[in-house]
Amino acid sequence: MRRKPLSAVLLATALLTVAGCGGGGGASSGEAATAPKDPDKVSGTITVLTNRTDLVQDDTMDKYAAEFNKIYPKVKVKFQGLTDYEGEVKIRMNTEDYGDVLLIPGVVAKGDYPKFFAPLGDTKDMEGKYRFTGKSDVKGKTYGIANFGTVNGLVYNKAVWEKAGVTEWPTTPAEFLAGLEKIKAKTGAAPYYTNFKDGWPLSSPWTNSIGSVSCDVGASDSLAGSDKPWAKGGDLNVIDTLLYDIVHRKLSEKDPATTNWEGSKAQLAKGEIGSMLLGSWAVNQMRAEATRLGENPDDIGFMPFPVQKDGKFCATMLSDYQLAVNTHSENKEAARAWIDWFTEKSGFAAKEGGVPALKSAGMPEVVKPFEDNDVTFVERSEAKTEQVNAIDNASEIGLAKPDYRQKLIDIARGAEKGSLQDYFAELDKRWADAAAIAGS
Repeated sequence: MRRKPLSAVLLATALLTVAGCGGGGGASSGEAATAPKDPDKVSGTITVLTNRTDLVQDDTMDKYAAEFNKIYPKVKVKFQGLTDYEGEVKIRMNTEDYGDVLLIPGVVAKGDYPKFFAPLGDTKDMEGKYRFTGKSDVKGKTYGIANFGTVNGLVYNKAVWEKAGVTEWPTTPAEFLAGLEKIKAKTGAAPYYTNFKDGWPLSSPWTNSIGSVSCDVGASDSLAGSDKPWAKGGDLNVIDTLLYDIVHRKLSEKDPATTNWEGSKAQLAKGEIGSMLLGSWAVNQMRAEATRLGENPDDIGFMPFPVQKDGKFCATMLSDYQLAVNTHSENKEAARAWIDWFTEKSGFAAKEGGVPALKSAGMPEVVKPFEDNDVTFVERSEAKTEQVNAIDNASEIGLAKPDYRQKLIDIARGAEKGSLQDYFAELDKRWADAAAIAGS
């Protein structure tokens, strides 16, 4: 269900140039989407774009709209589920017709948010109420409210790990690899599953672990000033070394080219896969699959990334897509009413196993084991996201894309020549060269 940004730098530049020049007019452009005070005075028809085609097709979103209408009876909500969300919205943003409410596409540079989205309020006011406001803050204004947040970690089949004799969370990469070795030796399961073919599970879940290793809220921001992000001991070095070692030691699926995301959920539920690095949102999906197949949903567990800092685990807590209002919408108040209701009162985040954007709301049940075991939640800073993205784009590495880790896996399994250290040296050089250009 997670469609991650897949755009190239040139496509992004073309989009922003066209939309920035052609779509910036209109009487409604630039107006704030203020929170409505009187529901009975809010009216109009709004179109909500979403990547959750499944929830549109099974009428779940219509049920949410029906609940919303109990408070806002004069607002009609229409939904458009887009299979290739990033690609389709990117094209539509060349015009003013990209819905009234939408998930901010990853292709849009943060500094360009004011061109496309209506401000929702001053960040200094919003951050007291909502989590993850830093992700959509531009010059003191907030342009998006998180659909929900996710805690990063490993979804695993507890029965498989227990059968292998591992009952405690691994505290180091070496312990984790040892656990995978035991699963390989004592069970018929694939110890780890990369989802190589689908790609996105190699991008965000692994990159989202930056900060889990160092327990540093500024770990991602620090990439903006680093010449060697893959240096020994650094977050990316630890993260990518673990992935390399998993594959190199033949502890993942036999043929990465034939992996399948939807199929992997059933395999993990049935105990045919031991673990996958994902986010807390995936736990309920795996449990639902276990129930559908007649397996025990309680076998699906969630553990932190296998590294401790000063004897404690840390887990990054990051925003999912951010809900925004089209700056050209003629029904901004109704659009804002939907966003506020959906993030604060719909219960969607809890149902998805996500972290609510609303700070006053509790953490999801799926991360209770983390709370019970004193795992520190690290809400990463987004202060230097623009600079990091600029360097990443210029380097053509793609921290939010699967390509460089797919090459890492190919090196690890011998499908491509090279060594881990040589590859890290190449990535460091590309990053340093790009940083020099971006900073000039």
